[in-house]
Amino acid sequence: MKELTQILTEINILSHKGNLNKNIASVHSDSRKVQENSLFVAIKGLTVDGHKFIKGAVEKGATAIVCESIPEKINKHVTYIKVKDSAKELGRIAARFYGNPSKKIKLVGITGTNGKTTTATLLHQLFIQNGHKAGLISTIANYINEKRVSTKFTTPDALKTNELLKEMVDQGCEYAFMEVSSHALKQKRISGLRFEMALFTNITHEHLDYHKTFNDYIQSKKLLFDNYLDKNSTALINTDDRNARIMTQNTRAQTNTFALKSQADFKGKIIEKHMDGTLLSINNNEVWTQFIGQFNAYNILGVYAAARLLGYEKEKLLVDISSLKPVDGRFETIYSKDNKTAIVDYAHSPDALENVLETINELQKENQEVITLIGAGGDRDKTKRPQMAKIAVNYSNKVILTSDNPRTEKPEMILKDMKKGVPKDSKEKVVVIPDRKEAIRTACMIAKPNDIILVAGKGHETYQEINGIRHHFDDREVIKETFDN
Repeated sequence: MKELTQILTEINILSHKGNLNKNIASVHSDSRKVQENSLFVAIKGLTVDGHKFIKGAVEKGATAIVCESIPEKINKHVTYIKVKDSAKELGRIAARFYGNPSKKIKLVGITGTNGKTTTATLLHQLFIQNGHKAGLISTIANYINEKRVSTKFTTPDALKTNELLKEMVDQGCEYAFMEVSSHALKQKRISGLRFEMALFTNITHEHLDYHKTFNDYIQSKKLLFDNYLDKNSTALINTDDRNARIMTQNTRAQTNTFALKSQADFKGKIIEKHMDGTLLSINNNEVWTQFIGQFNAYNILGVYAAARLLGYEKEKLLVDISSLKPVDGRFETIYSKDNKTAIVDYAHSPDALENVLETINELQKENQEVITLIGAGGDRDKTKRPQMAKIAVNYSNKVILTSDNPRTEKPEMILKDMKKGVPKDSKEKVVVIPDRKEAIRTACMIAKPNDIILVAGKGHETYQEINGIRHHFDDREVIKETFDN
């Protein structure tokens, strides 16, 4: 139980009705989760207005309500607190309710279009193997030290995030590495958090179904550096990205840089590329990594820079980086008995797909063909569908267009959009197979020994979402089954 006055200490209250001196057992923004003595925060969301559920929350036992407009009919036993922005205040309330855990741990936020999951996961992996206690909040899974906690979102809501951070603090974690999505920033899901460091990977055209404009997407990412870092924090940016400097224009934090092509505090260079790894030079120190491609070189360089800035000893860091393993569903390789290579990658944006295919082409030998299987998610940015099909065709010998997560859209309509990107003179090397399982099996069967099969779009995901229902589906399982038969 926490005192309501204590929870509201940092909240900008416009007015209130009712007694503020009461104890609160739990805080919720979902009225379905409300229990006796709960505080319910009514948020105006994109599709649902939480103010409609205030009455229901009270009936379920809420004794305090935070809202942007106090209802005309009120319950005399309930306290109503009016604020300007419920979403923003929810983060502050959550932080206070859970004891401001982000101020008791070194919280590192990673943002950008590509590389967030790999960077966050590798930092967690690195610090754990170095004997530190650390947590992870990411797309693939959340971890409290080495205990896995499942996740549905890249960045959870403010309540879940603070609950996770509190548990990390309680378990003795010194560090927490967290993916921070543009959606979470714009929706104020990280309000109330304090970051030790923010790392920017890159930014390309993505999520325009939500942000509408590329500038809005950039400005949303920039919020992490503007609003959540103080003068004792560190901003770490990839200056090879032309928008990197925008991120730190208004930050109060100390800025550090990393790059492969331009001058930077942490300067990297690719020395050798192989199908089983990359030899890098970082500030004139050579290190072998088990990661493939330029995009992964950036990820490793960002990890190295962040770790050094967090106090990791240089010589040990170089050794430990060489032992890091690739992240699930990120350029993950599966080999057949007759030397076919299948690569499973999460690439679901034009830029990410092009990065992966460029890497494959650089390593491709004369006798090898590249077969690319790609789809596009339903209910998402439609403009990237033809772009992704065109990229797949440009870099591949054969292309199979198939379903990804169609969600509420018909797969045939998504594929129709994708086919618009196929050049007329390349149509003969494109096959359309809506059923993803059949498509993967076909790709594996038409491949010859030594060929490379890229299965892109879903990576680590173990489900396929069709008409709002998630069905078990794992690209890797289908590949292995086909290779074994």
